[in-house]
Amino acid sequence: MRPKADARRSAGGPVAPSQGKRRHEPAVIDPPKLQKALADAGFGSRRELEEWIAAGRVSVNGEPAHTGQRVGPEDRIRVNGKLVQLKFQLRLPRVLVYHKPEGEIVSRDDPDGRPSVFAKLPRLKSGRWISIGRLDFNSCGLLLFTNDGSLANRMMHPRYEIEREYAVRVLGEATPEMLERLRQGVHLEDGLASFSLIAEAGGEGTNRWYRVILNEGRNREVRRMFEAVGLMVSRLMRVRYGPVHLSPRLKRGQCRDLEPGEVQALLKLLPPDQKTTPRGGFPDQVGDDDEFDAGDDVDRFDLARK
Repeated sequence: MRPKADARRSAGGPVAPSQGKRRHEPAVIDPPKLQKALADAGFGSRRELEEWIAAGRVSVNGEPAHTGQRVGPEDRIRVNGKLVQLKFQLRLPRVLVYHKPEGEIVSRDDPDGRPSVFAKLPRLKSGRWISIGRLDFNSCGLLLFTNDGSLANRMMHPRYEIEREYAVRVLGEATPEMLERLRQGVHLEDGLASFSLIAEAGGEGTNRWYRVILNEGRNREVRRMFEAVGLMVSRLMRVRYGPVHLSPRLKRGQCRDLEPGEVQALLKLLPPDQKTTPRGGFPDQVGDDDEFDAGDDVDRFDLARK
């Protein structure tokens, strides 16, 4: 079931975690190698433990272990036939919120030498930042990064229907018939597309603002949908991705780490993954590629009042 947005909640903060039973616990990031986990528990040096493993003195889940095997809290590890209890540190992935301005590309390599969003991000001691979706060169708004490729993959995968929310300014006013078409679905060259929500959000003259929500991230999807009903998008910014909102306090070109509770809210949207992609192991150019033209600061568009 896809997550539902609370229209009354402010755009300046994250959706509060559910008060129900937690379904998904934090995952072990970079599960340790067996010899390291045993060494940290005081069973011997790594070299000595590698010899034990090679000699068949260690098993994992009833099978002979092998050197370099990664283990986690769900594994049953025996040394000389005796079950041992190892302590594993559960760590949340790191997730960064970046307020992307226009004029930056979401790529590390650009033949034209345009500024990259990655140049503005803090350095990691190991691995690299992976973008969760993309925004086009002329787009602005909320952009998420993580050091966990598995999380990035699941956040972008269409089957999880993670909501993306945008503030859109169009030239002209949409008629009730146009709005209904956008809700029911318009035919694009890559299939049917519809907004799970579209609502008027003010404006004057020929410029009208709308609040829209999508559950996917196809290339230029919002622009193409409005064009399909005869309207041109003149400005657009992403203001929410899943439970994460773009805060008015986060100025363009600035970033911040999500708090642990905010990361937990992301993880609750997704089923647990069986395998964790090594940090930096996921391409930085996969996922949604939303190409829009946006200009206003997020605090000019308070979704909570609409």
